[in-house]
Formats: sequence, structure tokens, C-alpha cells
Amino acid sequence: MSADDGRGVSSSEAAHADWRERIYRPSGQTAAPVPDATLTVPHRVRTRVGAGHITLEWEPVDGAIGYLVHRAAGGGEFTTTKQRDVDVPQVPAPRYVDTDLKPGEPVRYIVAAIAGMDVTGPFCDPVSAVAATESADRPAAVAVTVHADHVTRELPRPWRPMIGSEHLSYALAEGTTGGRPIGAELTAALRTVHEELGVRTVRAHAILCDDLGVYREVDGEPVHDFSGVDAVYDNILSFGLRPIVELGYMPHDLASDPAKTVFGYRAIISPPKDYDRWGNLVHDLTRHLVDRYGLSEVRDNWAFEVWNEANLEVFWSGTPQEFFRLYDVTAAAVKSVHPGLRVGGPSSAANGWVNELLAHIDESEAALDFVSTHTYGNAPLDWRPVLARHGREGVPIWWTEWGPTPTHFHGIGDGPFGAVFLLHGMKSAAGRIEALSHWVASDHFEELGAPPALFHGGFGLLTVGNLRKPRYWALSLAERLGEHELAVEAAGDIGGVEAWAARHSDGRIGILVWNGTLNQARAEGDTALSRQVRVEVTGLGDRPYRATHHRIDERHTNIQAVWRRMGGGNWPEGSQWGELERADALDAYEPEWSFTGELSFELPMPGVSFLELTPWP
Repeated sequence: MSADDGRGVSSSEAAHADWRERIYRPSGQTAAPVPDATLTVPHRVRTRVGAGHITLEWEPVDGAIGYLVHRAAGGGEFTTTKQRDVDVPQVPAPRYVDTDLKPGEPVRYIVAAIAGMDVTGPFCDPVSAVAATESADRPAAVAVTVHADHVTRELPRPWRPMIGSEHLSYALAEGTTGGRPIGAELTAALRTVHEELGVRTVRAHAILCDDLGVYREVDGEPVHDFSGVDAVYDNILSFGLRPIVELGYMPHDLASDPAKTVFGYRAIISPPKDYDRWGNLVHDLTRHLVDRYGLSEVRDNWAFEVWNEANLEVFWSGTPQEFFRLYDVTAAAVKSVHPGLRVGGPSSAANGWVNELLAHIDESEAALDFVSTHTYGNAPLDWRPVLARHGREGVPIWWTEWGPTPTHFHGIGDGPFGAVFLLHGMKSAAGRIEALSHWVASDHFEELGAPPALFHGGFGLLTVGNLRKPRYWALSLAERLGEHELAVEAAGDIGGVEAWAARHSDGRIGILVWNGTLNQARAEGDTALSRQVRVEVTGLGDRPYRATHHRIDERHTNIQAVWRRMGGGNWPEGSQWGELERADALDAYEPEWSFTGELSFELPMPGVSFLELTPWP
């Protein structure tokens, strides 16, 4: 059903059917050679068999942005490891953990490096392994050593620069979903991620859509009105967030084909009928924002992104060449207001058109202050080698959409699987990507219709009602790590266990240990993947510490499980909201104690443990 805000959006059923029909269709074919894209065969490819997994490792390949793994189970043929709900199967690092196994089954693997989404190097010779038989009575052991006296760098926090949101006019809506106020709760959710997670900017669609009335033609002449935009941006600026101005979609009177739309709110995805008028609109909007909020504010804290996922037919009814023209015109319009304003793109789906945009602007000489793209269900690839090949080393890389799934109403992210996924991605991105923007902050979201239930597989870190999902808590714990990253080592039957540690300037130490998999078929857990973890902290000296241990798993810090235990259903009623709000907390796994240098605990998959060591006064 549609959100009950009285605005008459099209039915969610029609929007969803249209989405399913068009979402995987490219908007056109374009390709550009990656300069000097010769790749070698991955060397020293080796396997490690453990409980519930086979881990594949190899040496890094110079110039690779990622790696493609193919597998053949039993006597079958080699096939991609791509899952149904993962848009890019390639992994960024020379390691792949396979948990899609049957006990005792032989599996073969081949690996190739990639230099672009259409540039794959030679595969290595097959390597083979045999999956372990059924696991033993006790979980396999992993030893994690944290060196408290060895700082590696200042801790990168790629979640802080940006988060995604539904179109921001939705934060002004006066209707309700599930009996909860849409606008007030979406605004509160954005305030929460800013204040608790340190997020600085928000990116959202549709700032140029007709609900804000930015453009109309009267007697054939353009009329610009930015009062609706002002209301939207004043709202988020009032509590400290800044916008990433995604320049889209197309106003009705400026569209070459206004019948081409997407989403329940009918955003127009057409190219402009007049590129000069589009450029004037972008210039006047940019000038208005600078005049209203100040040049230093907009230059230093905002940025302008060109369109959204134009490489998909569902978001762009034009050709690739029309998009590149749109990019050039838009970038020139922004820079004509002030050369210090930031503009970038291609804001593409699934790593698409990155090399192609770089090749295009090599010729057009359009401005590019950041590269942006999207992916779901995997850690982001590493586009730095391609930027270097185009002579653009140091250009920031922004993943302006990222999360466990690109699919609306998919339940994969509502439980603890989402928590371990977020930590894996953020640690992978730390230090090599300037922004990894989770899509999105809140389940108040109406692209394909309003949420039908409290736990419906929404994209949000927070539910309708602003209950914190496990993945929200995962980012909250990452934010609680200290400023100084510490050296960490892991040994034993590691599988999907990872650790991240950092020290605060006041001496407190935060240690995150999580156990996960990218295999969504194991999202509900697998006892073969549980681990007995021993954490040892060296270099503490003689100073005594007290320790706390918090946990995210099926039974801890999992508001979805609380709702199930309450009987579930679509929406809470009456006092149930209060009961859920009281249960919405980070759960302690064991009482506070005096830390003596090491700790052992069982860690399920999926599961997260957070240890915090605080010096005694």
C-alpha cells in the first residue's frame, strides 16, 4: 500500500512491477579501454580448509582493482561465485572465504585479477581442496592478539563522511506509516546518525523533482523557484547535517520525455529537452545555495553529484552519450558559480561507467572532484589503480550507496548478518576509500511504497519508530573505537573472523571481533562456523584495567528477535512500542570485570563482540 500522506503516489504494486522489469537492464552500451590494463596471473594461490569453510588466498596483482573467483563443486563446471542478491561478485582483497560447501565435497577454484568491470586478466591454474567433514563437538579455535603499544595509524572512519536517505522532502511529510509520523521520525533518524555515529552529510534523491517546484515554464519561458529546496535543506542544517546535492531527477517541463519515470513518486528519468536550460537551472540553484548559506559553507562542506545510476534503464531513459553530455554541462554550471565547489560522478550502479567517465573527461576536460559509484552485498572494489592510469591519483573515491542488499523488502539486513556485513565492509574500506555511505538511515522510505510492517527488509539502520537494528549498533560500536588504530593479529581456524582495535587518547581501548560470511544462504547462522575466540592484549604495562563485553547476535542486541518473542506481526500496538523502546539497547554479554590480559568466549556466526578496556582511576 502507499504511504498514507495523502499525496496520491502511484500504487506500490505498480511501482514494484515496473522496478522488477527494468532494474537489471543497462541504459545503453558504452566501453572505454583501461589504460595500460595488462594484468598478470595471480601467484601462490593456496587453500586452507577449516570448519565450515575453505579459504582461498593469493598474492596481490599490480594494477588490480579486485579479483574474480570461480569455483567448481564436485565434478561440475566452473561457475561464478555471484549470488542472486549481490550486484558485484568480485572481491577487493586477495582473499576469499567460501562457506557454500557440503561436508567432504571436493571443490576447485580459479582466480583472475580485474582492471575494470569489463577487463579481466588471465585465470590461474585450478587449485583444489576438500571441504571438512562435520564439525567437532567444540567450535574451532581462533586466537586474536591486540598490541596495545603498537599504533599503526589514526583510525579511518569511512562511515562518517556520508549516509543515504529517502528523498529529503519526505522529511517534511505530515502523514504516518504504521501509525508513526513520517517527517518527524525521518528527521529524528538523520539527527541520530549525525549525533551518535558522527555522520557529516546526507545524500538523497530527487531534489529537482516537481514536488519541490524548482522549475516550470510560463509562456515558454523558464521560472526557477528554490523555496522548497530551502525548506528541505534548512531542516537538515538545523541539526548539523549538510547535503550532498544529487542533481536529479528531471523537472516535468524540462524533460524531453516526461512519461519516463521511476518509483512510486514518479521521478522523471528523462534527459533534458534543452541542455542550455538544464545548465541554467543548475547554475541558478548553485548560485542560490551559495548566496543563502555562504560560499565557505557550501565550498567546504557540500558537494554536487550528477544524477543517480544513469547506467541503468530504470534511472536514465537516454543514451550513455547523453549522460556524458549532461555531466559536462552540469559540472560546468556548478564551477561557473565558483571553481572551488566540488562536483563529481558518475554515481553509477554496480561500479559501472567509472572508467568510461574518466576516459570521457580526459577528452572533454570537464571537472571531476570525486568519483562516485555504488555496490551492494560485498566490500567495495579499489578504483585507485584506474584513477592513477588516468593521471588522477588522489581524487577522492566516494561510494555514495552501499549496503547488504540492493533489493527492496529483502530481510537480509534486519538481523545480526547485517551487523557483521557492515563491519567487514567498513574495515575493508578504511584508509583506501574516503566515504562509504550506508544506504540508508531510516526505514521511512517510499520508493516502491511505504513499509508494510515493522520488519520488512527495509534499507534503514533504524526502523519505523527509530528502533536501532543490529547493523546500527555495529556502526555505533565502530564509532566507539579509539582514535589510534592498534596492530591486531589473528591465528588459527580464522574463516570469517575479523578484528579491529583502537586506543583513545585517555587510555581506553576498544576491540571489535566479529564472525561473518558474505554467503547469504548462511545469514541465519551455521554452527560449523561458530568459533572459540581467545583475545590477548599485550603491551598494557602494569596499569590495571576494567573490562566490559557487549554482544550482537541472535539473542543479544537484536530488536527483530525481541519483536518475534513478543509475537511479531505487522505493527506494534499500544504499549508494545514502549516495550520495544525499552529493549532497544546494547546488551552486555557478561558483567564488568578486572581484565588480566586475555579473555575467551564463543562467537557464533553471525556475531559481534565488543570489548572495552578502561584504566582504573
